Amino acid sequence: MKTAEELLNGFTPFNEQERKDAELIRSVLDLGDETIWTRQNRIMHLTASAWVVDHSRTKALMAYHNIYKSWSWLGGHADGERDLSAIALREVMEESGVRSARLLSPDLYSVEVLTVDGHVKKGEYVSSHLHLNFTFLIEADEEDLLTVREGENSGVSWFLLDEAVRASSEPWFREHIYSKLNMKLARLMA
Repeated sequence: MKTAEELLNGFTPFNEQERKDAELIRSVLDLGDETIWTRQNRIMHLTASAWVVDHSRTKALMAYHNIYKSWSWLGGHADGERDLSAIALREVMEESGVRSARLLSPDLYSVEVLTVDGHVKKGEYVSSHLHLNFTFLIEADEEDLLTVREGENSGVSWFLLDEAVRASSEPWFREHIYSKLNMKLARLMA
């Protein structure tokens, strides 16, 4: 298991967004505030996401997220756990039902500081906050049975890479996150 600091130290930013977001996350980690590993920190906390691709690297797995009302990548909160890649893998399996998920690399694929608008979850209001997000590239078998995770998503589906970007109803994610993840994948495949 690589620590968050080790993941960031071994990470080469793809663009200015990743460079600045990695710097910000590193500065937060340097403060030593342990609450960022849990949701007890209501201002910001650590999360892990996955860009899940099929074996041919032509499709991405997305879930229709109930809170955001959008097709989105898979992932979740650290909730005290320190192995961010394991969190990403677990969330992929829990949110989609796939059992064949595996990391394509133990290294960080992408990094983002994400704004989360205030919303209601399980009948309780959650104030706007930040997710300090570590993204991993994960491969899964397109033939795995997909299942919906009640309360979190209402659909799980494979999309061609460009369709995955267009499926999102969140403009910032389409333009700055999902498009970037596909560009990075194209570079890896070249």
